Amino acid sequence: MITLEAKLFGKNKSLVPPRQIPIPVLMEDKTSITLRTLITNIVIHEVKDFKKRQEKKNLLRVLSEKEIQQGVAKGKIDMGGKEWENQSVDPQSAVETALEAFQDGLYYVFINDEHYKDLDEEVRLGEDSRLTFIRLVALVGG
Repeated sequence: MITLEAKLFGKNKSLVPPRQIPIPVLMEDKTSITLRTLITNIVIHEVKDFKKRQEKKNLLRVLSEKEIQQGVAKGKIDMGGKEWENQSVDPQSAVETALEAFQDGLYYVFINDEHYKDLDEEVRLGEDSRLTFIRLVALVGG
């Protein structure tokens, strides 16, 4: 398993909670792969996970008493799922967007604190590797 996390440059807190991904999902039984292949495999994995979460959200949800009370306190009881209903994601398009964003310098990739700069660079992952995507933010007027 490797740990996958995404951060915003200049912020200590992760954009999403770090999560574990099995290496075979990413490496397809290889000892090393290119950064391009790694990003491609992660995007495809994340699209599949998104679709699974989307399917779960489309199921009828029953709220707990606590969730209802929290909704009343906010002034809105929300069953959730509405923002997921009409979204579709094409895995190939998502991969192309991710690779283009990397080439355009919109995010950095670090594996165990080593910065990878070239999509054709070979990367090695091992048990307990930490893969970090850091999204960069353009300065206003820059």
